[in-house]
Amino acid sequence: MSEVNRERVMQDIKTILTDAEDLLKQAASATGERALELRDTALTRLAQAKDKVADVQVIVVEKGKRAAHATDDYVHENPWTAIGIAAGVGVLAGLLLGRR
Repeated sequence: MSEVNRERVMQDIKTILTDAEDLLKQAASATGERALELRDTALTRLAQAKDKVADVQVIVVEKGKRAAHATDDYVHENPWTAIGIAAGVGVLAGLLLGRR
C-alpha cells in the first residue's frame, strides 16, 4: 500500500469515526424516532470503519508474510552474510546497551 493510499485510508477512517461520534452525540440529546435513526446511522458508519480497518489489516498481514518469505529466502541463499549481519547488529546493540 503506497504512502498516499495509506494516508487516504487513515483519513477516511478518522472521518467515519468522527461522523459516528457526532451522530451518537446527537442521538443522546434526541428522542424517539429521530434518536433511533441517528443511532442506526452511527452504527452503520462504525461498521464502515470496521470494514476499512479489516481491509488494511489484510494488506498489512500479506505484506508482512511477503517480507518474511523474502528474508527467509535471503538467509537460505546467503547464510554467512546473514550471520555476519546478525553478529554486527548484535555488537551494535551490545555497545548501545552497555553505554547506559
